[in-house]
Amino acid sequence: MKLAVEFPSVAFREGPAKVVEMAKAIEEIGYDELAVFDHVVMGYPTETRAAPLYPPQMPILEALVTLAFAAAVTDRVGLSTEVLVLPQRQPVLVAKQVSTLDGLSGGRVRLGVGVGWQEAEYEALGEDFGNRGTRMDEAIELLRAYWRDERIDVDSPHYRSTAIAMEPKPPQGERLPIWVGGLSRAALRRTGRLGDGWMGSAGADDEKTMAAVGEIHRHAEEAGRDPASIGLQLMLAPPPRDAAGKTFYAEHDRVVRRAETIRDLGFHWTAVNATAIFQAGARSVGAMVDELAKLHGRLRDAIG
Repeated sequence: MKLAVEFPSVAFREGPAKVVEMAKAIEEIGYDELAVFDHVVMGYPTETRAAPLYPPQMPILEALVTLAFAAAVTDRVGLSTEVLVLPQRQPVLVAKQVSTLDGLSGGRVRLGVGVGWQEAEYEALGEDFGNRGTRMDEAIELLRAYWRDERIDVDSPHYRSTAIAMEPKPPQGERLPIWVGGLSRAALRRTGRLGDGWMGSAGADDEKTMAAVGEIHRHAEEAGRDPASIGLQLMLAPPPRDAAGKTFYAEHDRVVRRAETIRDLGFHWTAVNATAIFQAGARSVGAMVDELAKLHGRLRDAIG
């Protein structure tokens, strides 16, 4: 089973050199991938808007810029978004950004995408929250066309490209993997019909998670795809939002047991949340790196 590290934006507080140190350490320790969480802005609660899932002042580095910064100081580790909120971004520009990142990193990119949950963020970026699901499906097809075709001609309800070229193509071409996040029925359908894999949330119980996998496989079969070709990833634990959640990464035996369960459920990937390691008590880049190294050793011994 492959291991990703969800990169801690909090590392920036110690300066750019420490962001470099963290990226290099993730590679040198032996993790398979460095993944970056995506939000552009976070809304304050108002009279008409509930509080967001995260504090408005939570530091979040821009995902694609951070991955490019990490790509420049690493050689082998994979680079992914977990997940990029695709419909709030202009997809032709995303196609170019991801193609460039894949090219300059030597073909190391896995693109995780989701529709997001924060209407205020869509509003701030000038995009429509209400039709984000439909636009997500169209955007996935558009990305692949831009990565594949010499001449791009796409005419969908929301996106049109007529007699357009984009060069250079990413080294992975249209095979650059697009993994879909989310647990809604639409997300599971999207994964089965369009995705190369599913980035599942650890917030659901295992029975619900496996039911979701079954639904993905059903949609894949209906689309004439091999369900076994769709990759599966599950978080080790949901992002901590209370005191109990913040203890998870302080208990390495518990982390290892959870990873073994995820492997036994048939998942090919799991992800270690370095920000949660920070919240569990490793309050510096150096301390987070030490914890990541210890966990990597334990996890490799347990799950290979």
